[in-house]
Amino acid sequence: MSKAIILIGFMGAGKTTVGRELSKKLGVSMTDTDWEIEKKAGISINEIFATKGEEEFRRLETKLLEELRFDNYNGVIATGGGMPLREENRKLLGKIGRIYYLKTDEEKIFARISENKDRPLINTENPRERVHKLFEERADIYEEAGHVIIDGGESPKAVAEAILKDYKKWVKQK
Repeated sequence: MSKAIILIGFMGAGKTTVGRELSKKLGVSMTDTDWEIEKKAGISINEIFATKGEEEFRRLETKLLEELRFDNYNGVIATGGGMPLREENRKLLGKIGRIYYLKTDEEKIFARISENKDRPLINTENPRERVHKLFEERADIYEEAGHVIIDGGESPKAVAEAILKDYKKWVKQK
């Protein structure tokens, strides 16, 4: 059975940064699902969205999770913000490991991502409004999917420490 640490949350919540911190502390590998999909597809996420559409990108996310599950992946996984939206993905994530929702304030998220042009879902005329809408659509899904809710507004080291504390208890119970 896989015992991965899985980080979910809104884009810009710090999943990759916290994931790096955790992988260093535990001496395990870290997979950023967005980077992995780009590597496998040979094009950027923006290009996937532009040429193949969001649905194809979501299909690639599910395929990657199936591969990680099959491989009994036991490292740290930083998911893309939309990965938990599909029920199938939430089920796969739960089979791969313990899911931590990095809950972060909407204003902090917007401040972190507003200038980033590599986020296809907010490359709109009104990115602030789009972030708010995405927050409304996703917050309940993240809450439901996360086994543990972590304050993502803290420093990456503090977030990693909070996750490690819970994770070590969880592994002992397995």
